[in-house]
Amino acid sequence: MRLLRAEWSKFWTVRSRLLVLVLGAAATVVISLLGASGAVNDSNGRVRIVSAPDGTRVDDTFRFVHRPLTGDGSVTVHVPGIEGRGGRPAEPWAKAGVIVKSSTKPGSSYVALMVTPGHGVRMQWDFTHDEQGSSATARWLRLTRSGQELTGYESPDGREWTKIATVRPADLPKTARAGLFVATPPHTTLRRSFGGTSATAGTTTATAAFDHTELRGDTESGGGTAEPSWTSTDVGAPDPDDPNLPKSGPARPVPGSTKVTGDGGFTVTGQGDIAPTQTDVDTVQMSFQGVFVGVLFMVALGALFITAEYRRGMIRTTFTASPRREQVLAAKVLVIGGVTFAAGLVAAALAFPLAQDRLRSGGFEPPAFPEPALLEGAVPRAVVGSALLLSLAAVLALAVGAVLRSSAGAITAVVVLVILPQILAFALPLPAAEWLLRLTPAAAFAIQQGVTHYPQVDHDCLPETGCYPLAPWHGLAVLCAYVAVALALAAWRLRRRDA
Repeated sequence: MRLLRAEWSKFWTVRSRLLVLVLGAAATVVISLLGASGAVNDSNGRVRIVSAPDGTRVDDTFRFVHRPLTGDGSVTVHVPGIEGRGGRPAEPWAKAGVIVKSSTKPGSSYVALMVTPGHGVRMQWDFTHDEQGSSATARWLRLTRSGQELTGYESPDGREWTKIATVRPADLPKTARAGLFVATPPHTTLRRSFGGTSATAGTTTATAAFDHTELRGDTESGGGTAEPSWTSTDVGAPDPDDPNLPKSGPARPVPGSTKVTGDGGFTVTGQGDIAPTQTDVDTVQMSFQGVFVGVLFMVALGALFITAEYRRGMIRTTFTASPRREQVLAAKVLVIGGVTFAAGLVAAALAFPLAQDRLRSGGFEPPAFPEPALLEGAVPRAVVGSALLLSLAAVLALAVGAVLRSSAGAITAVVVLVILPQILAFALPLPAAEWLLRLTPAAAFAIQQGVTHYPQVDHDCLPETGCYPLAPWHGLAVLCAYVAVALALAAWRLRRRDA
């Protein structure tokens, strides 16, 4: 406690340190505000919003061949495979299989069992849930309903069945729609160069052949095989007269088709997807752009907190009064880490609502963009995480300063580790940029992400859109690992060398 009081006195009695701390917090708020002010969105009125039962924004567009199913029952089919348009390979996440859905209304609850060209057999429900089956791309599939629970099975031959999972969807009425479906997400082409990044997406179709179709249970026609009462629906299809749709070209939706092949068989063509909507716009992350600049101030503050004592020779007095040098280092870490965390927390908590207000003024407003509250969803994690990022950067600079004993050297080293990878990631090829943001302390900026990335949805994780390859807490853990190593080296250096 005595050491802590001594180090705290050293900090607050030097006005220049307090000034740097205040300037760092102020810069974090001001730059966040300016960054949000420069963002403009003009597509809000043209965005079609579909929400799942839990409020998640989703895509729910597919070709559905269905009949009503009241109460318990099952739907079974054999899917030999999926082809893309014109016989080309289908998209990796193209889907064909069986589905039980509350209704044909987009966003309604469902359970689906499917084969995919690139990810094998999957059982998915209510958009955000995904269970992996075998790696097969052609399979017999069976979905059985018992009360409010549905169980998925797969088989290589239609005789020996393997259970995948039993799930309970959020909202399944007594009479649901059951049948077959086909969907495929758009084909995306990404071009990345030193001049920038561009991505083009074009709608595509997938075609699947189904045979041995069997629907058992209480249906409106009382049958269990493919009969004329099967209905085909393009769920979620846009109005063809919508003025926002392109008149022609690869981006214009193509109606699905269904062909009855006899003996319980169909050939179904469809497009779209049944999955959470992945967006490149992260309005939470966009509210903390000033943290990037705030890091520079905190790094300088952390380095100077120890290197100034070496430069002036005061470190000898400190070690004479407190011979246990590791305890001195620990006290400095607690003081610099505590004050920078407190300042960063105040700055982030102020920056977020101010930046959100500017973003809404720039067109990032409901319904296309949610209006996150300070204490809801991913925002508390992003606020606290930003403060931790600033604090850890200061502690890293202090540790490097103890090793190098040079203000300029310590500040330069930490800036190169934390800031430079962020800049290089904008210019390097995407695989190299992703590894750079995985292995360097810059990974910690992932803590500010507010968009959830689901494994069952392909997305291009681009640094320029605020996307990081690691999950938020995993990214912060990378910075923590660097800090731990630097502190261990600093403690070793303090023991091995005289002041």
